[in-house]
Amino acid sequence: MTTTTTTAGATVTGERADLLQTLAQHRYFLRHTVQGLTDEQARQRTTASELCLGGLIKHLTDVERKWVDFILEGPSAMGGGWESGVPPQEVIDSWPANFRLLPEETVAGALAEYEAVARRTDELVSTLPDLDASHPLPEAPWFEKGARWSHRRVLLHIMAETAQHAGHADIIRESMDGQKTMG
Repeated sequence: MTTTTTTAGATVTGERADLLQTLAQHRYFLRHTVQGLTDEQARQRTTASELCLGGLIKHLTDVERKWVDFILEGPSAMGGGWESGVPPQEVIDSWPANFRLLPEETVAGALAEYEAVARRTDELVSTLPDLDASHPLPEAPWFEKGARWSHRRVLLHIMAETAQHAGHADIIRESMDGQKTMG
């Protein structure tokens, strides 16, 4: 049976539909973890980890946005300065806020931003001319020197990040009030 999905009014089939449907499923699991929560609950740490539900949504929004920018623009979209193995100071300073829902932020706002980024990704997947096209990875200690990732590989990375953090979110929510989202 051929997989079919509709994105931005276009019908997508085959591999692209599979990619979009899998990503949509993992996004759903993540979004489901914050249903019925207040902003304060979405900020709450319920495990030994620094992670909170609102922060995970913000982090995945940022991850997906940056990797889609990488598909469109290449390694320059990811920023630089990691060549020495030490992150630039602005990254060090801003990193913790990427994993927290700050007092001026709302879970509704974080979800709206996540949805906007997801729409952009889905539209790109349905219109990319070639999933095999690739870019060199930016210089960073955690990337193999000289490695390249295809557009397909980047999308698989976005899916893996989303699935992993949806699992984290499920544990955080279950620790909060016993609610389970994935089983």
